[in-house]
Amino acid sequence: MDAEQVLEIALSAGYTLVRNGAETYRVEETIERICKAYNLKCECMVTGKGVFISVVDEKGEKVTSLKKIRTTCVDLYRIELINSFSRNLQINPLSYEEAKNMLKSIDDAPYFSFKVRLFAASMTSFIYALFFNGTIYDAIISAFISISIYYMLDKVTKVGFFQFFEFFFSGIIIGAVSIMAQNLLPFVNKGNVIIGAIMILLPGVALTNGIKDVIYGDFMSGMAKFGEAMLIITAVGAGIGTALSIGMGVVLW
Repeated sequence: MDAEQVLEIALSAGYTLVRNGAETYRVEETIERICKAYNLKCECMVTGKGVFISVVDEKGEKVTSLKKIRTTCVDLYRIELINSFSRNLQINPLSYEEAKNMLKSIDDAPYFSFKVRLFAASMTSFIYALFFNGTIYDAIISAFISISIYYMLDKVTKVGFFQFFEFFFSGIIIGAVSIMAQNLLPFVNKGNVIIGAIMILLPGVALTNGIKDVIYGDFMSGMAKFGEAMLIITAVGAGIGTALSIGMGVVLW
């Protein structure tokens, strides 16, 4: 495999990792591992929006490439597959076609169906509502809200709406429905409903990865992820606060 082909394989693997929510240090380590498996010196830099790689070929010339990341999600399964792929290359280096086909099979690996993800979101809210001393009624309403929000976000994200407004309107929905539920059903506690429903919106992975990147010394990427997480939290909180303020004003009026 020549330098350009190794670069393409390493870049594709790094792109898949970043796109699926991997930490920056893990992506850089994986890229370096792949290049080392083919005896190539490599320099790479990874941010939340791009992967940059430069390798030195057999003639001593530098070959550089980059790939921009436009959308991201969290898929630990694909991260694990890429990790295994890179480690196996060190033991048994593959040909260009074999490595390319392996990466394509990882990219094409099936996601959980939308119904399964919808059910998981509802169960997350349901369980957390109960965990924070909510009643079964609080939990059911939280699950209903989470289903509505998850469905909305899935459709809106494909359109390309601003992320801040996506989470802001999600917060408004949570606050508005929780107030309506408490007014219509006196045995429902809006606080418990909000706690349960908000769990599917909290950016736990982004926040954790941001902190880990900072600890590993990658301040630029770490602060970017941490800032993104705080922006999401602020948007959700502002949405809920807006709904509660308007809702309480209507009730008092």
